[in-house]
Amino acid sequence: MLRAMACPVCGQRKGRRSCPALRQTICSVCCGTKRLVEIACPDDCPHLTTAREHPAAVVKRQQQEDVALLLPGIRHLTERQYQLFFLFHTAIARHTPEGFSRLIDDDVAEAAGAVAATLETSTRGVIYEHKTQSLTAQRLASELTALLAEIKSQGATIHDREAAIVLRAIEEGAKHTRRAPGVTEGDTAYLALMGRLLHVRKAAAPSEPSTPQSSLILP
Repeated sequence: MLRAMACPVCGQRKGRRSCPALRQTICSVCCGTKRLVEIACPDDCPHLTTAREHPAAVVKRQQQEDVALLLPGIRHLTERQYQLFFLFHTAIARHTPEGFSRLIDDDVAEAAGAVAATLETSTRGVIYEHKTQSLTAQRLASELTALLAEIKSQGATIHDREAAIVLRAIEEGAKHTRRAPGVTEGDTAYLALMGRLLHVRKAAAPSEPSTPQSSLILP
């Protein structure tokens, strides 16, 4: 009788689920916890489809905890600022540090704070680019600045003061999420939280009812 091979992701549990992304058989735990976070699941994956239609109780509880943790820091944002908040996070999620460095919450906080400071300075009529101490954070700051310029070039009326408010919210979240009770992801706690919420928004998007066009143009 053939024995199930060890999961190639964790190397510990037995592989029982066929993963179309990895083209290997992985364990159910890795399938459930690393789905769309570390594994680029195709939309037609049957396990992904089932999870979206019938999320497990532990997934629902995690979503509720994530929203409860994030909400106090963005409660003051307007609808347009809320959209910009998630646009910035889409860029952060796509960011790939150079070499062997990795992106951590401190880099996100430093990058968002530096860009916010530059925008706040410009509202006082002074052109000065605030720099970060970390090279990884500086590269991320450049991407956030480029994204804002792209949004403006498409005709969106985003004022520097408005964008700075959003970036300060990101800065505070990245600084303080790891200190919240029950958070276990260490120096990437905020990135992990936002990664989960971005996937929830992506999954919900096709089923959301159509809404009036926002004045914020989405790239």
